[in-house]
Amino acid sequence: MTRRGPAVVVGKHGGPDVLELHDVDVPEVAGDQALVEVTYAGVNYADIYQREGVYPRQVPYVPGGEGAGRVLEVGPEVSSVSPGDRVAWQGVPGAYARYANVPATQLLQIPNEVTDEQAAALPLQGLTAHYLATSAYAISPGDTVLIHAGAGGVGLLLTQIAKIHGATAITTVSSPHKAELSRAAGADHVLGYDDFHAELAEQSVDAVYDGVGKSTFERSMKTLRRRGTLVLYGGSSGHVASVNPLRLTESGSITLKRPTLRDFVADRTELETRFQDLLDWLIEGRLHLHIHRHYRLADARTAHRALASRDTVGKLLLAP
Repeated sequence: MTRRGPAVVVGKHGGPDVLELHDVDVPEVAGDQALVEVTYAGVNYADIYQREGVYPRQVPYVPGGEGAGRVLEVGPEVSSVSPGDRVAWQGVPGAYARYANVPATQLLQIPNEVTDEQAAALPLQGLTAHYLATSAYAISPGDTVLIHAGAGGVGLLLTQIAKIHGATAITTVSSPHKAELSRAAGADHVLGYDDFHAELAEQSVDAVYDGVGKSTFERSMKTLRRRGTLVLYGGSSGHVASVNPLRLTESGSITLKRPTLRDFVADRTELETRFQDLLDWLIEGRLHLHIHRHYRLADARTAHRALASRDTVGKLLLAP
């Protein structure tokens, strides 16, 4: 018998109103897949960019590239997970639904000490923060790093990981409430966006992690020490225009990187190692997740509007 369940469907590109809730048939589980009953799906900027058509996706489709849940069935080629296992994943579309077919190679086992809510909030932003701090620019004890959007989902985690690695963490935020959250995450200094460059004029910043983009990029370059590193990993304020390589020379022979998560988790062993670090820190109490709010699947439009407003702090989740 064909399984059916609710899912958010994007039938055409556009604003939040194109997110429509339907009852859909769940395809049969392919040989290398597992059918997962989704308990929570993460809401991320990539979902908005895909919905708007900035990141091309063929319509119709079910959005959501991150989730957690329980395995119901597995394909004949699957041996890494079994029915009943609790799992999480990122990078696979279709999480805005009650059921999702996920390649087993992308599923990550969740220990009993971690809740489904935590598991859904951790993969995308946690793995992003991990590769930023350990690979894009590998933080060493004594480093000073600047983290833009310090109260965002990635920013809160990246600040904590920077402190775990022995760095001085400076963050930027847009409100007093976000400043409190950033300090609670361990930030040593919290600045506003308008004046961060002036306040850091006498600092020696080893690396800047910039997920804001257009509105901060130029000033981010100016805060770096000679031969410092600017890691541009997002563009919540807009995408950065082309950069003349000579600008890097003129700014002190700085290094500019524009990484993306998929290139740092393409290897299964690397994916598991990064995620295990995150789980260990979470269980040990060294890493804390901030869940901003849960939304029902039927309220996906409201969740997208909230995230796009940039008034949220921490993680947004949908609960099918």
